[in-house]
Amino acid sequence: MMSKITKLTLLAFLCAYGTAMAQINTPQASPAGSVSSVVGLTEVSIDYFRPKVKDRKIFGEGSEFLQPYGQLWRTGANSGSKLTLSTEATIAGTKVPAGEYLIFTIPGKDEWSFMLYSDLSLGGNVNGYDAKNEVVKATVKAEKLSSPVEALTFNISDISEDNTKANIELTWSDVSVKVPLEVSFVEQVMADIEAKTKVNPSNYVQAAGFYLSQNKNLPQALEWMNTYLAIGDNGQQFWHVHTKARIQAAMGNKKEAIATAQKSLDIAKASPNGDFGYVKRNQDFIASLK
Repeated sequence: MMSKITKLTLLAFLCAYGTAMAQINTPQASPAGSVSSVVGLTEVSIDYFRPKVKDRKIFGEGSEFLQPYGQLWRTGANSGSKLTLSTEATIAGTKVPAGEYLIFTIPGKDEWSFMLYSDLSLGGNVNGYDAKNEVVKATVKAEKLSSPVEALTFNISDISEDNTKANIELTWSDVSVKVPLEVSFVEQVMADIEAKTKVNPSNYVQAAGFYLSQNKNLPQALEWMNTYLAIGDNGQQFWHVHTKARIQAAMGNKKEAIATAQKSLDIAKASPNGDFGYVKRNQDFIASLK
């Protein structure tokens, strides 16, 4: 038979278990959110909690505002917001190593202070903030929005055509703030090229195309392309022959570039599977060189 103490202990356990099982799930007032994007070769992600306006005054001068001007803000709800970088990046003019950082801000009427903080254990505790843990501190412009945003929203916006620049964008209530971010990937790609072209010759095409896009060591790009085109039937791949012509043109060798583009044009015309637009592309390219 169970002792009285054992019965009471079992009863307490069953009550606690039943209470846990009977808990009701309800939406959070400030739900978790995340955004990520690859800029260049760098994965940039932000994990945060999204407070809502709920008819409150958010940013402004005075205590009636939820986040008064001039006061340190954890930039979100609950434990604040965390930025993660997979490689080194330059944020607001400061080089930031790969890693995780808390985002803090100080809102103002026309400008905000933006900080990245290295001590993740701080969470959203602004009272424990220590400036010695700041990795970035910068001043950025604040813009008024014509249409208000109900829930705090982060975004990786305005990614440049060459994939080297973007903005860390924060919007909430009637305010938008953008923090510039820059990445460099040329050295990383060149190291990858050095390693992988030795293993797989088909990488010569990608390597040559990258060097062309960066206008770097074009003689090497041409050598790689010639090596690839000399393998088997690769010389019939008119799209890669066209790239060879572009490399020659970038080197200033117009006569050779025209001859190569003409070869690409002829192969494209004879292709039984279609020219994929390379007939016109070569014609336009040749015309631009004459």
